[in-house]
Amino acid sequence: MPPLRPALFAIALTLAIATPAQTTAQASAGPAITVENGRTQPVFSYADAIREHVYVESTVDSDLDGKLDKVRVDLIRPKESGPGLKVPVIIDESPYYDNSGRGNEAERKIYDAAGNVAKFPLFYDNYFVPRGYAVLNVDMLGTTRSEGCPDIGGKADVLGGKAVIDWLNGRAKAAKPDGTPAVADWTTGKSAMIGKSYDGTLANAVAATGVEGLKTIVPISAISSWYKYQRSNGVIYNYDYASWLANYVDTDPEPKCQPVRDKMDAEDGDDTGDYNPFWAERDYLGGLLGDVSKVKASVFVIHTVNDLNVKPDNFSTWWKALADRNVPRKIWVGQTQHVDPFDFEGRRDLWVDTLHRWFDFWLLGVRNGIAQEPRADVEIGPAQWISQRDWPAPFALKASLRPAADGTLGLKPAARNSTASFTDLALSETDMVADVGTANPGRVAFTTGALPLSLRLSGTPTADLRVKLDKPTANLTALLVDFGESPRVDWRRGQGITTLTEEDCHGESTAADDACYRKVATNVATRPLEIVARGWIDVQNRGSLSQATPLPVGTYGTVKWLTLPQDYTFRKGHRIGLVIAGTDSTYTGEAGTGATVTVDLAKSSVVVPFVLGTPLADVPKDTATFRGPERLDLPEPDPEFQFF
Repeated sequence: MPPLRPALFAIALTLAIATPAQTTAQASAGPAITVENGRTQPVFSYADAIREHVYVESTVDSDLDGKLDKVRVDLIRPKESGPGLKVPVIIDESPYYDNSGRGNEAERKIYDAAGNVAKFPLFYDNYFVPRGYAVLNVDMLGTTRSEGCPDIGGKADVLGGKAVIDWLNGRAKAAKPDGTPAVADWTTGKSAMIGKSYDGTLANAVAATGVEGLKTIVPISAISSWYKYQRSNGVIYNYDYASWLANYVDTDPEPKCQPVRDKMDAEDGDDTGDYNPFWAERDYLGGLLGDVSKVKASVFVIHTVNDLNVKPDNFSTWWKALADRNVPRKIWVGQTQHVDPFDFEGRRDLWVDTLHRWFDFWLLGVRNGIAQEPRADVEIGPAQWISQRDWPAPFALKASLRPAADGTLGLKPAARNSTASFTDLALSETDMVADVGTANPGRVAFTTGALPLSLRLSGTPTADLRVKLDKPTANLTALLVDFGESPRVDWRRGQGITTLTEEDCHGESTAADDACYRKVATNVATRPLEIVARGWIDVQNRGSLSQATPLPVGTYGTVKWLTLPQDYTFRKGHRIGLVIAGTDSTYTGEAGTGATVTVDLAKSSVVVPFVLGTPLADVPKDTATFRGPERLDLPEPDPEFQFF
């Protein structure tokens, strides 16, 4: 049958997930979840909530001690919850509860004399428990008070979290601290997973197993492929990273976990940078443990285009794969660095309310209109947001920008047989973009003239080069640069935000656990240039990530790859620059190969998805709506830009 139109799909989706919970609650004489104005209301006491912990039996023995590892689950739920009032569940599984902490204020779990958590990090418990939810803070296997050894995105990480969902739905066993069985008879079995960074990564991973009962996930700055997290087309960001991270999150490392770390070092393929079974186990797009095709949960993605910790190709590829499979989804795309949406300037109240309505819709079937709203919120300038039908911006025009021998960048191909050469040196990005009009042996640079109007890049540029080498391989870097003095998000300082002294509160508090957090402001700096998009590749991985194929010395070959995605506006009067260089020492510890790289300019370009004319000055510091065409399935026309 043909696909449903967006409006009909939203209506069908609402009807499909709606439950009689609201009507039943109103008719019941007992405790009930209350819904008003399309939102659950805070009718349950946070101070009187049940705080307890259980140990869920997983299906893995990661520390090889002959016993299945147990997952520590700290939970808080309304006092009234039980067989007479079953509640949905919000889960934040994390390896960071006793080391780096959670959130901008690095909160850790604080325990009472009975060993139960008296202070749950973040606001989820304070806000959602009074509204009829249980909140679970789960210690990832091998961390905090769970058993086992962390294996950094692998089997233990993934199946430990899955076991918790299974327990909530009666498919796994758990025990109380005294060893007696723990039965989750207080829950509907419907659950959500949420979290930033590693926590959001675990949400992606568990969803990719297709586990029943997980109704929605909210991955924030999350990994979808650990290879993408630590590699770019064969270029290695960090060596032996998995074992280092395992040691970091395991604050009380036992000798029995050293073999796990040693095994990761032996299998991670640092000698080649290739994709291998180690990374396939840790690939949730289509790996050995999970696959995006198995996802049954809806997905609310939050990421920033300047996150160079969990680089944004982790969200763009995940988002596209979800879209290809019509997974119900929503997205916020920001411009800071590795930052939670709770700390987007001016958006905290909106974030809490949006998350509230998202959970009410997916876990309780509340008809609140969130399925009919624009799918994407996008920050297009410092604290300047628009809402649009999807991301990337629909109807972006793909322009091929072509370098020429005179250092210009335009739409016409360079003269036949024109070339430019550089040496694969290990240069920092600062050196790569400095003095672009001056020769530099480690890079070549090209710029357009002044732009006659603003151009918004929305999506993922493609570097398409024809090169030859005088050695078997070289690393290549492609940088798309905005030249022009302008105030921009300063994501390099404080990850793009400054924490203020003033607080605001979201939820109810106790003496041990308050719901108040310090506000933030976006860091803005006026600079003469901005590196907008980045991309790296090892030339011998141009045809395959899993099998190296050296380019025959002295022979031209095509090297084509995606840069990191972006959403950025080049202002009128600025110049767009393309820098092609060798090894980028800012993001990799690899040494330059010393190869001479010759670029065939006539057959090289960078393809950029542009949206015409985004006047930043006309967008206030709140959410405006992008009113584009209704249809989303039209082909992208070939552009005919005439102004470079």
